[in-house]
Amino acid sequence: MSILFKNARLIDPEARTETTGDLFAQDGVIAAVGDTPDTADQVVDCRGKHLAPGIVDIGVKICEPGERHKESFRTAGLAAAAGGVTTIVTRPDTLPAIDTPETLEFVTRRARDASPVNIRPMATLTKGREGREMVEIGFLLDAGAVAFTDGDRVTTDTKVLSRAMTYARSLGAVIIAHPQDPGLSRGAAVTSGKFASLRGLPAVSAMAERMALDRDIALVEMTGVAYHADQITTARALPALERAKNNGHDVTAGVSIHHLTLNELDVGDYRTFFKVKPPLRSEDDRIACVEAVKTGLIDIICSMHTPQDEESKRLPFEEAASGAVGLETFLPAVLRLVHAGDIALPDLWRAMSFNPAARFGLPGGRLAVGAPADLVLFDADAPFVLDRTKLHSKSKNTPFDGARLQGRVLSTYVGGDCVYTKD
Repeated sequence: MSILFKNARLIDPEARTETTGDLFAQDGVIAAVGDTPDTADQVVDCRGKHLAPGIVDIGVKICEPGERHKESFRTAGLAAAAGGVTTIVTRPDTLPAIDTPETLEFVTRRARDASPVNIRPMATLTKGREGREMVEIGFLLDAGAVAFTDGDRVTTDTKVLSRAMTYARSLGAVIIAHPQDPGLSRGAAVTSGKFASLRGLPAVSAMAERMALDRDIALVEMTGVAYHADQITTARALPALERAKNNGHDVTAGVSIHHLTLNELDVGDYRTFFKVKPPLRSEDDRIACVEAVKTGLIDIICSMHTPQDEESKRLPFEEAASGAVGLETFLPAVLRLVHAGDIALPDLWRAMSFNPAARFGLPGGRLAVGAPADLVLFDADAPFVLDRTKLHSKSKNTPFDGARLQGRVLSTYVGGDCVYTKD
């Protein structure tokens, strides 16, 4: 099977270019870019719309096993395909947690059978995410784990964490951490400041992120492990991140699309769909993180897709569950940064596709000959008003409900097969 994409605006995040041309894919891989054959089994006239590598989304929560009523592999896969996400790297904070090869193999089989997009699982760093005993990292690597993380449960025992890092380093495994001091952040719902005081909500200082990152970087220096901070969301943490990189440590960092496009004031009158973890930050922090993505200091943008049911969100703000769905809103939300003139499309795609694929050893994220034909065709300018009831996810907890957005996915391809086409 071959497919020819004609008259496309090709976004190449590896070369950081945006050019007009054609792309030819055959047998599930990209066979030619620019100088392509004239015919194929299928010809797609892109009509000047953008064609880019599919998004590689790190840190997606799919609630199998244990909470399938919130999200399943099937509904998450459909949402991802509709959002231009061709590879999902899933978090292990399920019920039970993914901390054994048997559990990992179960979710791998479920994903393969149910999802139209690629799904690669992470495993926990400690058993039960309890921070007391590390998992069998070697066996889990053999079973297919791409990284190890306890999610938003911070390991407070530095001896346990240092031993896990040392062992991961010996096996070449990547560790993902949630830089947030657990003592300062316990029970917090918003970021400290005037807004939090006016609303009377429990708050956490931005320094909680900086303090935890400093500790983790010290352990990285001691152990030499490959380390990724799942979300850097404050200006105070950026100098520490920059120093770690300048010192040659194997450190990368991510940020969620919600922290790049929203700020603490969006919480408004206790709107729980805007309650995420870590909490939304000040506008100055948001701008600093956008600039860090632009310069490459922050390597990866993710959706941090976290489904929650209506019952857990329709509560007083302090009691409501944290998290927002993001697979399907990822692309139009991030295009806000393009339309605002903050960042160019190739740089954006480098953080959304090329960098995450490279960091976690995945084959996607490129428009190069031999790369998988995991592609997204989209109209960057198409306006629409988001209706959360029409999302493919089982859970509808999006902060963008009713928002005016620009950018629609027209079609998504995984291994050259079309897995989504806009009606």
